[in-house]
Amino acid sequence: MGPTASGKTDLAVELAGRLGTEVVSVDSALVYRRMDIGSAKPDAATLARAPHRLIDIRDPHQAYSAAEFATDAAREMAALHAEGRVPLLVGGTGLYFRALLEGLSPMPAADPALRAEIAAEAARRGWSAMHAELAAVDPAAAARIHRNDPQRIARALEVWRLSGRAISDWQREPGVAPTRFQVLRVVLAPADRAVLHQRIARRFDAMLDLGFLDEVRALMADPRLHPDLPSMRAVGYRQAWFHLQGRTDAAGFRAEAVAATRQLAKRQLTWLRGTAGTEWFDPAVDARRVRDRVEAWLAAPPAAIV
Repeated sequence: MGPTASGKTDLAVELAGRLGTEVVSVDSALVYRRMDIGSAKPDAATLARAPHRLIDIRDPHQAYSAAEFATDAAREMAALHAEGRVPLLVGGTGLYFRALLEGLSPMPAADPALRAEIAAEAARRGWSAMHAELAAVDPAAAARIHRNDPQRIARALEVWRLSGRAISDWQREPGVAPTRFQVLRVVLAPADRAVLHQRIARRFDAMLDLGFLDEVRALMADPRLHPDLPSMRAVGYRQAWFHLQGRTDAAGFRAEAVAATRQLAKRQLTWLRGTAGTEWFDPAVDARRVRDRVEAWLAAPPAAIV
């Protein structure tokens, strides 16, 4: 586990080679085809050294939920275990980890038509009004969802309109069961936040050099895509879309994208600090300690590594 740009892939490739296993990706952007550069998807050479599962499994216009991830990841983990290999889970999408490790409550699947209707309504009325509507039907959800969080407001209203039940009620019911694997929760994060910020900026500049804007131009040519889709809300892609529409100049675009990535990293770190049972390592100085910890832990019965 770890924030974006913390060096998870490099360590994962090494561990996969040492353990003779494959990586199960826990990343909400890597699931999408044609989103390679901006998502920092491992290149062909990296994938040859350490095959990754659960990447390139959806087109960008398609939905993919945390519940689907938990089901798919459980299947891949079971397959690796059946082959006598240790599942190596690698990524930074907290909701995916939570769904797999802690389970999820059942609730209605996403309805794209209704979601579009809610978005259009919000464009007319404003998200504050939508939040007030949510407060009237589900006070508990409205209390924990900020009025400036359109994605979660929309989902809560969608669930209410689809089922006539509050999302808070659904969340109290059992749903996706947590994994039964024993799990070592390793967090990779630079001790100095400034180092992470530097890594984020350098990686984004490298993405630009690799042709990130051309990648987004090609995505924009697909009539099925728009900037409000979950795929296009991935950090960097939304900012690139608006830049290519002429809303920002090159410097403004870079600044916005780097700032958005830093905000993502901050949210990831906040979630990780609140996750029980994690063991933290600094990738700059602790690579050997991580390897030693994994090998010592694997002296116990085979289990999954996060």
